Amino acid sequence: MIYWIGFVICTAVIVYSGSRISKYGDIIAEKTGLGRTWIGLVLMASVTSLPELFTGISSVTYAGVPDIAIGDILGSCVFNILILAILDAVYRPMPISAKAHQGHILSAGFGILLLMMVTISLFAGEALDPIGWIGPYTLLIIVIYFIVMRAVFFYEKRKIAAFMKETAAIQLKYEDISTRTAIVHYTVNAVVVIVAAVFLPMIGEGIAETTGLGQTFIGNIFIALSTSLPEVVVSITALRIDAVDLAIGNLFGSNIFNVFILAIDDIFFLKGPLLSYVSPNHIISALSAVTMTTIAILGLTYRASKKPLFLAWDSMGIVLVYIINLMLLYMLR
Repeated sequence: MIYWIGFVICTAVIVYSGSRISKYGDIIAEKTGLGRTWIGLVLMASVTSLPELFTGISSVTYAGVPDIAIGDILGSCVFNILILAILDAVYRPMPISAKAHQGHILSAGFGILLLMMVTISLFAGEALDPIGWIGPYTLLIIVIYFIVMRAVFFYEKRKIAAFMKETAAIQLKYEDISTRTAIVHYTVNAVVVIVAAVFLPMIGEGIAETTGLGQTFIGNIFIALSTSLPEVVVSITALRIDAVDLAIGNLFGSNIFNVFILAIDDIFFLKGPLLSYVSPNHIISALSAVTMTTIAILGLTYRASKKPLFLAWDSMGIVLVYIINLMLLYMLR
C-alpha cells in the first residue's frame, strides 16, 4: 500500500510542477523570441520529458533497475502517441490530423528511425560490441538527435512562416511577467519534478515485487504513465487555446527526446551497453511505438475530413495498437 501511495504522490507532483514548467518555459521562449512550433518540438518536448530523464538516470545508477529505465522510455513513447488519439477525441471541430500541419511528418519519421535503431539493438542484445562501456547505438543516437533538431528547425523556418505569424498574437501574452521571474519559477518547478522522478524507480521496483507483475510491465505501464502526464497536461492546454501544432509537436518531439534520454542512460550505466542488460520484451513496446507513429503519419497525410464516431480512423488504429501492446506485455510479464 505504501508504494501505491508514494506512486500517487509522485504522480500528482509531476502533473502540477510539469504544467508549471511548461507555462514558464513558454514565457522564457516568448521573451527570447522563439516560435510556438519550435517550442513544441524542442523546448516543451525536453522540459516535459524531465521526469523520463531523471527517472532513467536514477534507475540505472542509484536504484540499479535498468528495465524500469527502458520500460519508462519506450512506454512513454507509446503513451505519447496514445495522447494524440486522446486529443482527437477532445477536439470537436474535425479530426486533429486534418487541422495539424503536415510538417509534423518530418519529426514523426525521424522518431520512427530512432525507435527502429533501439528495436534492432534490443534484438541484437549482447551480440553488439561495446565502445568502452556504452553501446554503439548511443553515439549514433546522439549524432542523429542533433541532426534531427537542425533539420526540423530549418524545415519549420522555411515552410511554415505563415503559421508563425498566425500564432504571434498568442505569444505576446506574458508582457507583465519578467524574464527573471519566469526563470526562477521554471527552475524551482524543474527541481520539484526531478526530486519526484528520482523516487519513481524505487517505488516502481517495490510495486513490481509486491504485485509480481515484473519490472518490464511496471516500467512500461505505470512509470511510463506517471512520467508522461506532463505531456498530457501541456498538450490538452495547448489544444484549449487551439494551438494544435504546439500540442502535436510536443508529442513527437518528446518521443525523439526520449530516445536521446536512452543514450544518456547508457552513458550513466557503467556495467556495459544498457540494452544488453534488459529484457527483450521491450521490443514489443518499441515496435508498438513505431506502428502507432506510422499510423499517425498516415493520418497526417490522408487528412480525413470527418470522424466516424468521436475518433478518426487513424486514432482508432492507434488505440487498437496500444491495447494489443498492453495485452502482450501483460502476457509476457
